[in-house]
Amino acid sequence: MKLLFIGDIYGKTGREMLQEYLPRMKSWFHPNITIVNAENSAHGKGITEKIYHQLLAMGADILTMGNHTWDNRDLFEFIDHADRLVRPANFPEGTPGTGLRVIQVNQTKIAVINLQGRVFLPPLDDPFRTADRLVAKARKETPVIFVDIHAETTSEKLALGWYLDGRVSAVVGTHTHVQTADERIFPRGTGYLSDVGMTGPYNGIIGVDRAAVTRRFLTSMPVRFESEQGSGQLGAVLITVDPKTAKATAINRILINDDHPFFD
Repeated sequence: MKLLFIGDIYGKTGREMLQEYLPRMKSWFHPNITIVNAENSAHGKGITEKIYHQLLAMGADILTMGNHTWDNRDLFEFIDHADRLVRPANFPEGTPGTGLRVIQVNQTKIAVINLQGRVFLPPLDDPFRTADRLVAKARKETPVIFVDIHAETTSEKLALGWYLDGRVSAVVGTHTHVQTADERIFPRGTGYLSDVGMTGPYNGIIGVDRAAVTRRFLTSMPVRFESEQGSGQLGAVLITVDPKTAKATAINRILINDDHPFFD
């Protein structure tokens, strides 16, 4: 069983990269499920119902979110009907949506959990104890569990990876928009990567116009951030899981940009 996870779709460029490369990656890698982080898919801020359906039409099976979940208020209008979307499960009680989805893939069910870290981010509920609760719930249906931990620091992501080792098939980080090179399989069979990276503008600064970001650093004055224009990049990871044991057997980073072209 192969799980393809694609990192933070950022604006129009990110959506165009997904549209161009996802069919080619599916043809090349033959994933059983494609999971996409979409919290920046609407102009870098949240998601709209139109884009939600566009991403599914492009080939995503389920979408995860993060700290920008509510940046576009359009989500409030459709989240209760968005059965292929998960937002961070450790948002406060009563928040619309859900942090766990279980979907059927051929003869196997796959659970997808979305969590948000607390270091340098809003003080949400404890992601570790939330993970305990949701993993126990998911394992009543399937041992194949994928976790997207949307967090700022590699230490918090790595701690969660070790904490869940042997209880889930994979823990992959999002949020920083910079792909890390620390992919591994933990001793008890959990695949791990600190950050899958971004799918969006390649020559910006984490997706934003680099001149504006530089001006902010130079002046410390408020600056309006707009998406960088030009060529794109795509960050992803492919994780192979033994459906009988639910353990990861291989993990491979994918990075597509002007300096790392995709060959098919």
